[in-house]
Amino acid sequence: MRAFIFPGQGSQAVGMGKALSDASPVAREVFQEVDDALGQKLFLLMTEGPEDQLVLTENAQPAIMANAIATLRVLEREGGVTLAAKADYVAGHSLGEYSALCAAGAFDLATTARLLKTRGQAMQAAVPVGIGAMAALLGADIDTAQKLADAAAEGEICTVANDNDPSQVVISGHKGAVERAVALVKDYGIKRGVLLPVSAPFHCPLMQPAADAMAEALGASPPAAPLIPVVANVTASPVSDADTIRDLLVSQVTGRVRWRESVGAMEGIGVTHFVEFGGKVLSPMVKRSASGEVETVSLISMDDIEALLKML
Repeated sequence: MRAFIFPGQGSQAVGMGKALSDASPVAREVFQEVDDALGQKLFLLMTEGPEDQLVLTENAQPAIMANAIATLRVLEREGGVTLAAKADYVAGHSLGEYSALCAAGAFDLATTARLLKTRGQAMQAAVPVGIGAMAALLGADIDTAQKLADAAAEGEICTVANDNDPSQVVISGHKGAVERAVALVKDYGIKRGVLLPVSAPFHCPLMQPAADAMAEALGASPPAAPLIPVVANVTASPVSDADTIRDLLVSQVTGRVRWRESVGAMEGIGVTHFVEFGGKVLSPMVKRSASGEVETVSLISMDDIEALLKML
Protein backbone atom coordinates (compact mmCIF):
# COMPACT_ATOMS: atom_id res chain seq x y z
CA MET A 1 0.00 0.00 0.00
CA ARG A 2 1.07 3.57 -0.66
CA ALA A 3 0.53 6.94 1.04
CA PHE A 4 1.02 10.35 -0.56
CA ILE A 5 2.30 12.79 2.08
CA PHE A 6 2.66 16.57 2.15
CA PRO A 7 5.09 18.74 4.15
CA GLY A 8 4.31 21.60 6.51
CA GLN A 9 5.74 24.99 7.40
CA GLY A 10 9.50 25.21 7.45
CA SER A 11 9.91 23.48 4.09
CA GLN A 12 9.71 26.79 2.19
CA ALA A 13 12.78 28.27 0.49
CA VAL A 14 13.37 31.04 -2.03
CA GLY A 15 13.53 29.42 -5.47
CA MET A 16 10.91 26.78 -4.67
CA GLY A 17 8.91 25.66 -7.69
CA LYS A 18 11.02 27.52 -10.25
CA ALA A 19 12.71 24.53 -11.90
CA LEU A 20 9.43 22.63 -12.02
CA SER A 21 7.65 25.64 -13.52
CA ASP A 22 10.39 26.06 -16.13
CA ALA A 23 10.04 22.40 -17.08
CA SER A 24 6.26 21.97 -17.05
CA PRO A 25 3.26 24.02 -18.23
CA VAL A 26 1.15 21.99 -15.81
CA ALA A 27 3.12 23.38 -12.87
CA ARG A 28 2.84 26.91 -14.27
CA GLU A 29 -0.95 26.51 -14.40
CA VAL A 30 -1.06 25.59 -10.71
CA PHE A 31 1.07 28.55 -9.64
CA GLN A 32 -1.01 30.94 -11.79
CA GLU A 33 -4.27 29.60 -10.36
CA VAL A 34 -3.02 30.16 -6.81
CA ASP A 35 -1.88 33.68 -7.69
CA ASP A 36 -5.30 34.43 -9.17
CA ALA A 37 -7.14 32.98 -6.16
CA LEU A 38 -5.14 35.10 -3.72
CA GLY A 39 -4.86 38.23 -5.85
CA GLN A 40 -1.12 38.40 -5.23
CA LYS A 41 2.10 37.45 -7.01
CA LEU A 42 2.89 34.59 -4.66
CA PHE A 43 4.87 32.62 -7.22
CA LEU A 44 7.18 35.60 -7.80
CA LEU A 45 7.74 35.72 -4.05
CA MET A 46 8.43 31.98 -4.01
CA THR A 47 11.01 32.17 -6.78
CA GLU A 48 12.69 35.51 -6.08
CA GLY A 49 11.94 36.36 -2.45
CA PRO A 50 12.64 38.32 -0.36
CA GLU A 51 12.97 35.53 2.16
CA ASP A 52 11.63 37.61 5.06
CA GLN A 53 8.33 37.91 3.17
CA LEU A 54 8.19 34.28 2.08
CA VAL A 55 8.61 33.00 5.64
CA LEU A 56 5.62 35.00 6.88
CA THR A 57 3.01 32.46 7.87
CA GLU A 58 0.33 33.89 5.59
CA ASN A 59 2.66 33.48 2.57
CA ALA A 60 4.56 30.33 3.53
CA GLN A 61 1.41 28.23 4.02
CA PRO A 62 -0.16 28.72 0.56
CA ALA A 63 3.30 28.65 -1.06
CA ILE A 64 4.17 25.24 0.36
CA MET A 65 0.77 23.91 -0.66
CA ALA A 66 1.09 25.30 -4.20
CA ASN A 67 4.52 23.73 -4.63
CA ALA A 68 3.30 20.33 -3.41
CA ILE A 69 0.15 20.35 -5.57
CA ALA A 70 2.12 21.48 -8.63
CA THR A 71 4.39 18.46 -8.14
CA LEU A 72 1.39 16.16 -7.83
CA ARG A 73 -0.36 17.61 -10.89
CA VAL A 74 2.75 17.14 -13.02
CA LEU A 75 2.92 13.51 -11.90
CA GLU A 76 -0.75 12.99 -12.67
CA ARG A 77 -1.15 14.84 -15.96
CA GLU A 78 2.23 14.37 -17.59
CA GLY A 79 2.69 10.90 -16.16
CA GLY A 80 -0.86 9.77 -16.92
CA VAL A 81 -1.57 8.49 -13.41
CA THR A 82 -4.23 9.38 -10.85
CA LEU A 83 -3.96 9.73 -7.10
CA ALA A 84 -6.91 7.40 -6.53
CA ALA A 85 -5.25 4.66 -8.60
CA LYS A 86 -1.77 4.97 -7.08
CA ALA A 87 -2.36 5.94 -3.43
CA ASP A 88 -4.39 4.35 -0.64
CA TYR A 89 -4.10 7.20 1.87
CA VAL A 90 -3.03 10.83 2.04
CA ALA A 91 -1.60 12.69 5.02
CA GLY A 92 0.11 16.00 5.67
CA HIS A 93 1.98 17.72 8.47
CA SER A 94 -0.04 20.65 9.87
CA LEU A 95 -0.79 22.88 6.85
CA GLY A 96 0.20 19.85 4.75
CA GLU A 97 -3.12 18.31 5.73
CA TYR A 98 -4.79 20.94 3.54
CA SER A 99 -2.47 19.98 0.67
CA ALA A 100 -3.40 16.34 1.23
CA LEU A 101 -7.10 17.17 1.16
CA CYS A 102 -6.67 19.24 -1.99
CA ALA A 103 -4.80 16.34 -3.59
CA ALA A 104 -7.66 14.01 -2.68
CA GLY A 105 -10.33 16.33 -4.07
CA ALA A 106 -11.86 17.47 -0.78
CA PHE A 107 -11.03 21.10 -1.67
CA ASP A 108 -10.33 22.64 -5.05
CA LEU A 109 -7.01 24.43 -5.49
CA ALA A 110 -8.34 28.00 -5.26
CA THR A 111 -10.32 27.24 -2.10
CA THR A 112 -7.30 25.57 -0.50
CA ALA A 113 -5.13 28.59 -1.23
CA ARG A 114 -7.68 30.99 0.25
CA LEU A 115 -8.20 28.83 3.34
CA LEU A 116 -4.46 28.68 3.98
CA LYS A 117 -4.10 32.43 3.52
CA THR A 118 -6.84 32.90 6.12
CA ARG A 119 -5.28 30.28 8.39
CA GLY A 120 -1.86 31.93 8.19
CA GLN A 121 -3.24 35.39 8.91
CA ALA A 122 -5.38 34.11 11.78
CA MET A 123 -2.53 32.18 13.37
CA GLN A 124 -0.26 35.21 13.14
CA ALA A 125 -2.91 37.51 14.63
CA ALA A 126 -3.93 35.15 17.46
CA VAL A 127 -0.96 35.96 19.70
CA PRO A 128 1.00 39.25 19.75
CA VAL A 129 4.62 38.89 18.63
CA GLY A 130 6.88 38.22 21.62
CA ILE A 131 4.21 36.54 23.76
CA GLY A 132 4.61 32.99 22.49
CA ALA A 133 7.42 30.71 21.32
CA MET A 134 8.18 27.20 20.07
CA ALA A 135 11.20 24.97 20.59
CA ALA A 136 12.41 21.70 19.10
CA LEU A 137 13.54 19.08 21.59
CA LEU A 138 16.14 16.87 19.95
CA GLY A 139 16.67 13.43 21.42
CA ALA A 140 13.33 13.58 23.25
CA ASP A 141 10.48 11.10 23.19
CA ILE A 142 6.91 12.20 23.69
CA ASP A 143 6.60 11.21 27.37
CA THR A 144 9.80 12.97 28.41
CA ALA A 145 8.87 16.05 26.39
CA GLN A 146 5.47 16.25 28.08
CA LYS A 147 7.03 15.95 31.54
CA LEU A 148 9.45 18.75 30.70
CA ALA A 149 6.65 20.94 29.35
CA ASP A 150 4.56 20.37 32.48
CA ALA A 151 7.49 21.26 34.73
CA ALA A 152 8.34 24.41 32.79
CA ALA A 153 4.77 25.72 32.54
CA GLU A 154 4.58 27.27 36.05
CA GLY A 155 1.01 28.41 35.46
CA GLU A 156 1.61 29.37 31.84
CA ILE A 157 0.90 27.31 28.72
CA CYS A 158 3.62 24.92 27.60
CA THR A 159 2.62 21.81 25.71
CA VAL A 160 3.66 19.36 23.00
CA ALA A 161 2.76 20.83 19.61
CA ASN A 162 4.35 18.36 17.18
CA ASP A 163 5.21 14.74 17.88
CA ASN A 164 7.37 14.42 14.78
CA ASP A 165 9.29 11.19 15.30
CA PRO A 166 10.82 9.19 18.18
CA SER A 167 13.73 11.63 18.48
CA GLN A 168 12.12 15.01 17.79
CA VAL A 169 9.28 16.73 19.61
CA VAL A 170 8.28 20.40 19.33
CA ILE A 171 6.79 22.29 22.26
CA SER A 172 4.73 25.48 22.12
CA GLY A 173 3.27 28.04 24.50
CA HIS A 174 4.10 31.21 26.38
CA LYS A 175 7.61 32.46 25.64
CA GLY A 176 8.78 32.37 29.24
CA ALA A 177 7.60 28.79 29.73
CA VAL A 178 9.20 27.56 26.50
CA GLU A 179 12.48 29.27 27.41
CA ARG A 180 12.37 27.62 30.84
CA ALA A 181 11.86 24.27 29.16
CA VAL A 182 14.89 24.80 26.91
CA ALA A 183 16.99 25.66 29.96
CA LEU A 184 15.91 22.42 31.68
CA VAL A 185 16.50 19.93 28.85
CA LYS A 186 19.65 18.37 30.32
CA ASP A 187 17.81 17.65 33.58
CA TYR A 188 15.43 15.46 31.59
CA GLY A 189 18.07 13.62 29.59
CA ILE A 190 17.20 15.48 26.39
CA LYS A 191 20.10 16.11 24.06
CA ARG A 192 19.23 19.64 23.01
CA GLY A 193 16.50 22.27 23.00
CA VAL A 194 16.40 24.81 20.17
CA LEU A 195 14.12 27.83 20.04
CA LEU A 196 12.49 27.95 16.60
CA PRO A 197 12.42 31.10 14.43
CA VAL A 198 8.62 31.27 14.30
CA SER A 199 6.42 34.28 14.86
CA ALA A 200 3.64 32.55 16.80
CA PRO A 201 3.14 29.53 19.12
CA PHE A 202 1.35 27.10 16.81
CA HIS A 203 -0.66 24.05 17.88
CA CYS A 204 -1.31 25.08 21.46
CA PRO A 205 -4.31 26.58 23.30
CA LEU A 206 -3.04 30.12 22.66
CA MET A 207 -4.19 29.61 19.06
CA GLN A 208 -7.89 29.45 20.01
CA PRO A 209 -8.73 32.75 18.20
CA ALA A 210 -7.29 31.22 15.01
CA ALA A 211 -9.32 28.05 15.55
CA ASP A 212 -12.45 30.20 15.80
CA ALA A 213 -11.52 31.97 12.55
CA MET A 214 -11.01 28.64 10.79
CA ALA A 215 -14.34 27.32 12.07
CA GLU A 216 -15.97 30.28 10.33
CA ALA A 217 -13.91 29.90 7.15
CA LEU A 218 -14.51 26.15 6.91
CA GLY A 219 -18.20 26.70 7.58
CA ALA A 220 -18.30 28.93 4.51
CA SER A 221 -16.06 26.63 2.41
CA PRO A 222 -16.56 23.11 3.78
CA PRO A 223 -14.64 20.11 2.45
CA ALA A 224 -16.18 17.40 0.32
CA ALA A 225 -15.51 13.73 0.99
CA PRO A 226 -11.97 12.90 -0.23
CA LEU A 227 -11.35 10.35 -2.96
CA ILE A 228 -9.24 8.34 -0.52
CA PRO A 229 -9.01 8.59 3.29
CA VAL A 230 -6.86 11.23 4.96
CA VAL A 231 -4.93 10.29 8.10
CA ALA A 232 -5.77 13.23 10.34
CA ASN A 233 -3.14 15.05 12.41
CA VAL A 234 -5.13 15.27 15.63
CA THR A 235 -6.37 11.67 15.72
CA ALA A 236 -3.64 9.83 13.78
CA SER A 237 -6.38 7.78 12.13
CA PRO A 238 -7.98 7.62 8.67
CA VAL A 239 -11.11 9.67 8.05
CA SER A 240 -13.34 10.09 5.00
CA ASP A 241 -16.42 11.86 6.36
CA ALA A 242 -16.52 15.49 5.23
CA ASP A 243 -18.11 16.89 8.41
CA THR A 244 -15.58 15.08 10.58
CA ILE A 245 -12.70 16.38 8.45
CA ARG A 246 -13.98 19.94 8.86
CA ASP A 247 -14.18 19.56 12.64
CA LEU A 248 -10.71 18.02 12.81
CA LEU A 249 -9.21 20.87 10.78
CA VAL A 250 -10.56 23.30 13.37
CA SER A 251 -9.21 21.20 16.23
CA GLN A 252 -5.85 20.96 14.48
CA VAL A 253 -5.12 24.68 15.00
CA THR A 254 -4.82 24.24 18.78
CA GLY A 255 -4.18 20.48 18.81
CA ARG A 256 -1.09 18.33 18.61
CA VAL A 257 0.29 17.19 15.25
CA ARG A 258 0.58 13.45 15.84
CA TRP A 259 2.90 12.72 12.95
CA ARG A 260 4.83 9.86 14.59
CA GLU A 261 1.55 8.16 15.47
CA SER A 262 0.17 8.85 12.00
CA VAL A 263 3.11 7.02 10.42
CA GLY A 264 2.58 4.14 12.84
CA ALA A 265 -1.12 4.03 12.00
CA MET A 266 -0.46 3.93 8.27
CA GLU A 267 2.19 1.26 8.72
CA GLY A 268 -0.26 -0.71 10.86
CA ILE A 269 -2.88 -0.78 8.11
CA GLY A 270 -0.40 -1.94 5.52
CA VAL A 271 1.30 1.15 4.05
CA THR A 272 4.84 0.32 3.02
CA HIS A 273 5.57 3.12 0.53
CA PHE A 274 5.46 6.86 1.28
CA VAL A 275 5.74 9.50 -1.45
CA GLU A 276 6.43 13.08 -0.29
CA PHE A 277 5.42 15.90 -2.61
CA GLY A 278 7.35 19.16 -2.78
CA GLY A 279 9.82 18.58 0.02
CA LYS A 280 12.33 16.31 1.75
CA VAL A 281 11.24 16.98 5.32
CA LEU A 282 8.78 14.21 6.14
CA SER A 283 10.61 11.27 4.58
CA PRO A 284 13.36 11.14 7.25
CA MET A 285 10.68 11.40 9.97
CA VAL A 286 8.83 8.48 8.39
CA LYS A 287 11.99 6.37 8.38
CA ARG A 288 12.66 7.14 12.04
CA SER A 289 9.04 6.52 13.06
CA ALA A 290 8.40 3.26 11.21
CA SER A 291 8.82 0.06 13.17
CA GLY A 292 9.60 -2.01 10.08
CA GLU A 293 10.99 -1.57 6.59
CA VAL A 294 9.31 1.18 4.59
CA GLU A 295 10.24 2.90 1.35
CA THR A 296 10.20 6.69 1.05
CA VAL A 297 10.50 8.87 -2.05
CA SER A 298 10.71 12.68 -2.16
CA LEU A 299 9.49 14.46 -5.27
CA ILE A 300 10.80 17.95 -6.03
CA SER A 301 12.21 17.92 -9.57
CA MET A 302 11.13 16.55 -12.95
CA ASP A 303 13.88 13.94 -12.58
CA ASP A 304 12.31 12.82 -9.28
CA ILE A 305 8.89 12.54 -10.93
CA GLU A 306 10.22 10.62 -13.94
CA ALA A 307 12.07 8.21 -11.64
CA LEU A 308 8.89 7.54 -9.65
CA LEU A 309 6.84 6.95 -12.80
CA LYS A 310 9.18 4.10 -13.70
CA MET A 311 8.46 2.52 -10.32
CA LEU A 312 4.66 2.90 -10.27
